[in-house]
Amino acid sequence: MSEIDECYSSPCRNGGTCRNLINSYRCDCKPGWSGVNCQEDANECDQNLHDCQQICLNIHGGFSCGCDDGFSLNDDGKTCSVDCPPGTFHDLTTDTCEYCPVGEYQDQPCEVGWAGSHDGLTCGLDGDQDGYPDVPLPCNDTRCNKDNCPGIPNSGQDNADGDEMGDACDDDMDNDGFLNIEDNCPLLVNVNQTDSDSDGVGDVCDNCPTDINTDQRDTDGDGVGDVCDSDADSDGIIDTQDNCPFMANDEQEDSDGDGIGDVCDNCPMVANVDQSDLDQNSIGDACIDNADSDADGIPNSSDNCPDIPNSQQLDTDKDGAGDLCDDDDDGDTLVDDVDTCRLVPSLDNRDFDGDGVGDVCTGDFDMDGVPDADDVCPESGVIARTDFRNYQTVDLVGSSDNPPVWEFLNEGTEIVQKANSDPGLVLGPDNFGNLDYRGTVFVNTQVDDDFVGFVFSYQSNSRFYLMSWKQAGDSSGGQAGVQLKLVNSTTGPGDDLSLALWKGEEVPGQTKLLWEDPNKVGWSYNTAYRWELKHRVDIGLIRFRLYSGSLLVVDSGDVLDASLRGGRLGVYCYSQENVIWSDLVTKCDGNTPST
Repeated sequence: MSEIDECYSSPCRNGGTCRNLINSYRCDCKPGWSGVNCQEDANECDQNLHDCQQICLNIHGGFSCGCDDGFSLNDDGKTCSVDCPPGTFHDLTTDTCEYCPVGEYQDQPCEVGWAGSHDGLTCGLDGDQDGYPDVPLPCNDTRCNKDNCPGIPNSGQDNADGDEMGDACDDDMDNDGFLNIEDNCPLLVNVNQTDSDSDGVGDVCDNCPTDINTDQRDTDGDGVGDVCDSDADSDGIIDTQDNCPFMANDEQEDSDGDGIGDVCDNCPMVANVDQSDLDQNSIGDACIDNADSDADGIPNSSDNCPDIPNSQQLDTDKDGAGDLCDDDDDGDTLVDDVDTCRLVPSLDNRDFDGDGVGDVCTGDFDMDGVPDADDVCPESGVIARTDFRNYQTVDLVGSSDNPPVWEFLNEGTEIVQKANSDPGLVLGPDNFGNLDYRGTVFVNTQVDDDFVGFVFSYQSNSRFYLMSWKQAGDSSGGQAGVQLKLVNSTTGPGDDLSLALWKGEEVPGQTKLLWEDPNKVGWSYNTAYRWELKHRVDIGLIRFRLYSGSLLVVDSGDVLDASLRGGRLGVYCYSQENVIWSDLVTKCDGNTPST
């Protein structure tokens, strides 16, 4: 008589495995089940077959973990953490609730090295210091979302192909099979790589596909590049008839009759068709007299407040007297000391809630259309947001065949420089007086050891403050560590200035060393550093701090120098490739920094 295979009828239940035996069978049950045919629910909790930290709950075919009162289950579904009240976080190393680290600035509520909710009640570690936490946080703010590229700063969180990896750390950002380095449209799928004008930008992403424009400049942001846009500034006047084709000016005012509109004329009261500006200070050579009593970068001849630093030249009521030396900024006959809306005419001067800000200008003090909470300069109708896209480049060699290669991301608050280049700057369009300037710098390579940094109070290509940071010293005089320099060059861009910028020591006629890090700490590859600069031009005070995570790496203390009292901001590099300046923030601020 032949052996019967009892497993043929599948006697084992709930996924159990049947093994045929002589005149019998056996079921090997899956975890959670027991009995002859695996039909009995095992009690893992009673049999200590679980890995719950606090409470085990038996369920049909398995178990579930729970926590005691005052604790919550962690994401692993097994361990428990103490419930922390609002304004605190759970420190896993000590298993305690700690107060969230609070930032120094109202718009940066979490401490340096952390990111999270706008109220500062929920913060998480931010390893690359781009404003997004390394892990998701339990809050609804966008800044509570997990960083899609936690190792490389990418403050815009751009993600062209919609996968889980941000563009900054994705080798094929558009997922079209072409690596970014060889893709002429790295953000848009274009398997044919067609480039009709051979400018290196593929047709599908070229804003002028039949006109060469590698820089893809688009002044009015309408998607049509300047070189093929008949009205590049969208002011309703075609470029061939527009006396300022790249700055909106529908009234076409031209005070000096030189064919160049006042809003873009670097000498609006002196005819100068060539617009020559050899020192790149945005003031034409034809109207500069070199006398600048208040050192704000505006010559006395055109300064609307020549004895008080006011590089922005704010003149709200257009009466020719700058706001800083005008006792009635808005011209409404109420002097500024009693005017609750100093920049907006309001004869009744009503202030219903008595907070010192008039009803007319509550919420938007300068009435520029940007709420004060979002306005980086709420008392200036000229500056509202940080944006470096309307940029100017400065070649510090004079004439370089190896200039920096700049790229702008996140609406102008992130800058990338890709080349191992000669020394150069890129500047934003706005002038600042008293200010806070902060951002993250990151060298995204393992190559070279040269200079990164930033500039402030830029007044010309011969006069500006420079924070210069080198990784390592060298035989050519380069010195490791942070240096704060006043560049006041008698020669201007050229070999002499270029050599002086390399050297760690002071070079007469070119650079003055204001402060240097006594520890000579150099930057490290693939490491995010957050800087915070305070410059108070009215008292000539400079204060600079540099952080790695929340660790203070460099602190200049109070440096006093009143040589330059206002100007433009930018970033700097010299012979160092693949540098990222991320999460840039510029703010007008007159508060004196605390020690």
